[in-house]
Amino acid sequence: MMSENPVILLAEDSRSDVLLAQRAFRKLNAAYLLHVVENGDAAVSYLAGIGDYSDRDRYPLPVLLLLDLKMPRKSGFEVMEWLQQQPHLQLPVVVLTTSSGQDELDRAYSLGAKSYMFKPITLSTLSDILELV
Repeated sequence: MMSENPVILLAEDSRSDVLLAQRAFRKLNAAYLLHVVENGDAAVSYLAGIGDYSDRDRYPLPVLLLLDLKMPRKSGFEVMEWLQQQPHLQLPVVVLTTSSGQDELDRAYSLGAKSYMFKPITLSTLSDILELV
């Protein structure tokens, strides 16, 4: 059964950052479902609808991708490079990071990031993020 609520996909390998994001979603009482994947390969599989994520009723396409840049298997940058090759996926991406390096910021925007947020996700950053949807 497909959910009525739009999905936001969080690609994050840090369990503590995932818990903070889940807590912020609950406190905000957002009308979105938060689906979580823990590495870049899983993010690509989810977005492509392959493997464990082939059931689009259980794993619908998200309306927004919250993407950690430093993850195992595929980095956030590699996920964004893959997304650029998928013209049918017009998905806003918000990059999540702990780094404030200008090179990283420039690269994220050049790969199509809509916004760049510092971790962890808090109530106020989540409110800002949801304005992009």
